[in-house]
Amino acid sequence: MATGHDLKGLDLSTAPFVVIAGNIGVGKSTLVSRLAGRWSWHAAHEPNDANPYLADFYRDMPTWGFHSQIFFLSKRLEQHNRICHGAFPTLQDRSVYEDAEIFARNLHLQGHLAGRDWATYTDLYRTMAEIIRPPDLVVYLRASVDTLLARVAQRSRDYEKAIPAAYIAQINALYESWASSFRRAPLCEINADSLDWTGASSDNDDLDTVADVIRAHLR
Repeated sequence: MATGHDLKGLDLSTAPFVVIAGNIGVGKSTLVSRLAGRWSWHAAHEPNDANPYLADFYRDMPTWGFHSQIFFLSKRLEQHNRICHGAFPTLQDRSVYEDAEIFARNLHLQGHLAGRDWATYTDLYRTMAEIIRPPDLVVYLRASVDTLLARVAQRSRDYEKAIPAAYIAQINALYESWASSFRRAPLCEINADSLDWTGASSDNDDLDTVADVIRAHLR
């Protein structure tokens, strides 16, 4: 476990659990990897299990939206539970809360997860959210749509090239609403428009600034 100046004064005996939250392209994965490396924490990235419903979902979203989101919810809960019962401080790349309250909600707003399926999904999520141990801190990385689109373009991932700006904007609006009302765990916000830790070097002033903010909130 790291004992460098970044973590001086923190009680790490209880294995802190920190979520890094934010929209596509904001730099969550890079931040999780770099801080975990700096602090010798565990990095919990988004579950990579292939969703067996995805092909059906993209072909017929209203029919398969419920099945697909239940699969994602189960994997998020599995990861969350594993972190809570683990012995190592952990940084998590996106949370079960976002998966349900932002991405599943967006499907509902688009009409792809409606009626009894949406009611059943939200009932299950709310029950599980009351049972699981919340993280010690949620760090919401806030960025404008222009910044997000620029970073998505910069990393040149083929599967992201077709994401419409309108979709990024819709998810951003849901994130803003979610962050303003989230009460399940302490939440702090970081302006990712003015800070950029995604460059080639993992040793930069912006990364130091973010590390200091997280450390201060954990104290």
